[in-house]
Amino acid sequence: MITRNWTGVIKPECADDYLAHLKNDTLKRLSAIKGFVNASILRRVVTDGIEFLVVTYWENMDAIREFAGESADIAVVPAIAQEMMVRYDPVVRHYEEVLTLAPV
Repeated sequence: MITRNWTGVIKPECADDYLAHLKNDTLKRLSAIKGFVNASILRRVVTDGIEFLVVTYWENMDAIREFAGESADIAVVPAIAQEMMVRYDPVVRHYEEVLTLAPV
């Protein structure tokens, strides 16, 4: 399993619209890709807005490249989303999951 991790800071007045964009546009697009597993969307208040951490889970890098293109480390941020942002990371970080813990 590979996670794709990205952060962006959203204008406070746009936070709900951005979450709706993720749910209604981005996640629908991801769900159509073979190898996409799921996503977690986290947020917190920071000085200049609402920071979102988007963590997507994938079976392999080929599936990620289907979404992001050959430059898989470059963030995919549509213009409509950029308009809601104060700032965002232009690159993403990929991590290989090496251990998952659950209560026994």
